[in-house]
Amino acid sequence: MKKQLTINEQEELLSILEKRFEKNKTRHEKLDWAKIEAKLKANPSKLWSLDEMERTEGEPDVIGYDSKTDEYLFVDCSAESPKGRRSVCYDHEALEKRKEHKPADSAINMAEEMGIEILNEAQYKELQKLGKFDAKTSSWILTPPEIRKLGGAIFSDFRYNTVFVYHNGAESYYAARGFRGLLRV
Repeated sequence: MKKQLTINEQEELLSILEKRFEKNKTRHEKLDWAKIEAKLKANPSKLWSLDEMERTEGEPDVIGYDSKTDEYLFVDCSAESPKGRRSVCYDHEALEKRKEHKPADSAINMAEEMGIEILNEAQYKELQKLGKFDAKTSSWILTPPEIRKLGGAIFSDFRYNTVFVYHNGAESYYAARGFRGLLRV
């Protein structure tokens, strides 16, 4: 699989991202698109990852800037868990344990292939401060090793004006559960 966009694909993606950036100023009030765009153009592999986020309907947008690492933070901001990343179990180990009705992939595998990180609990809760996400769906979140060793995995959603964190067997999968990603640029 090629992990590079053509010049035309880059321009098209940058246009989509800029429009989304302008439309959702409250997510990044003090950030300057020109600086973000320059950083993106200097990192074509990051553009490819953002395109994967867009292709799977994650609607990535900038939600912050890490001054310690000089990185902009892009996160999936689709209202519901990205459609192109649903019906997946948690990780490869869980996928291998399923004997029948295996899903096509796992959240951790997909994130790695896309070059993004799956959100952890704190990042998911920070995202929820910017809007109401996953009111009808849920998203796998990075599971602490001590839970995963016991066969579990955690996911989160937003119901009753509250962010909930739940558990499930890592091998489970549902049509309304996917995952949200983070890309540092």
